[in-house]
Amino acid sequence: MLQRIQTIYLIIVILLLGALYQWFPTMNDSTGAPVMERTEWLFFGLIFGGIAITIISILSFKKRQLQFVLNRLTILTNLVLLGVFVYRSLTLSGESLLSEKGIGVLLPIISIVFLVLANKAIKKDEDLVKSVDRLR
Repeated sequence: MLQRIQTIYLIIVILLLGALYQWFPTMNDSTGAPVMERTEWLFFGLIFGGIAITIISILSFKKRQLQFVLNRLTILTNLVLLGVFVYRSLTLSGESLLSEKGIGVLLPIISIVFLVLANKAIKKDEDLVKSVDRLR
């Protein structure tokens, strides 16, 4: 399981999504308590959903086709997450306490790249297994 390169790529995706969770600023009200808006709930749901799907994908290493589909689902989750970032950055008025622009917006794109690399490695493994089956 861990000796496969796609598992390493998927672990990197989990770390990137975890870093994105740590990076994302929450808005505070006048008393200093965090306030959750609708887009923030969507944001946190997408992050934890992406992490959960990626963990399930790592654990289903014997079912390569399912792993391939789960990675595609995580790519879609990251694209929606990127859309939430764009929506949020376009609707904010003025500059907030923490800037919305920066490395955090790039983290979903970087995780999509690693998911594509993982899918290529899974496809390579699948082709190798099919070629061995043909020789028998």
